[in-house]
Amino acid sequence: MKQPEILYEDNQILVCHKPAGIPTQTARASSPDLVSMLKNEICRTSGVRKPPYLAVIHRLDQPVEGLLVFAKTQKAASALSAQLQRDDFSKDYLALLSGQFAPDNGSGGTLTNYLIKDGKTNTSRVVSASEPGAKKSILHYEILEQRKNCTLVSIHLETGRHHQIRVQTSATGHPIVGDRKYGIGTDITSDRGTSSSSFRFPALCAYHLAFRHPGTEKPMEFKIRPEWL
Repeated sequence: MKQPEILYEDNQILVCHKPAGIPTQTARASSPDLVSMLKNEICRTSGVRKPPYLAVIHRLDQPVEGLLVFAKTQKAASALSAQLQRDDFSKDYLALLSGQFAPDNGSGGTLTNYLIKDGKTNTSRVVSASEPGAKKSILHYEILEQRKNCTLVSIHLETGRHHQIRVQTSATGHPIVGDRKYGIGTDITSDRGTSSSSFRFPALCAYHLAFRHPGTEKPMEFKIRPEWL
């Protein structure tokens, strides 16, 4: 199992690159998760045996890689959570979509749907606005590169729904390459000759994260390159 990479750490926050396939946090004692792995690493490097405080501020789906920030104190957790509630966090994603996505819509656009979650199957689906429990879901996208059989896009979420990017892009007929849950029946071959069936995880990455440091209020910004790009 690939280990998370700590990109920044001080006495208040920790920023890391979560590999695809690792849950952010799980209640299953037998299953490793990102939080426990980071706590173990903090103990190893600090020499302190007592498990450290590490608060989850936001999450990523288990099969999705990307940037996450954690709080190392309760005060930092409150400040970061407040930023998240005020939409002061900037979180952007890169996704590789199957086919020629939105060729008539110029360089970008907005997807607006209503989604509902099925807790039994841990999936979400697009429904009508009148469906009980439906939640309005909005994302903005920019086309970065049109390839022969797929499209690289940058995505910014206006809302944060369960599996939102994966569900909304699938509803357009252009699911994320390698997404076995929402891209059933879709198989493309990239310009490099790589079939989507060879992707272990969806080609989706939270590649950009920006916020203000909870202690100093200094602007913090991080970017990574997806493993699949």
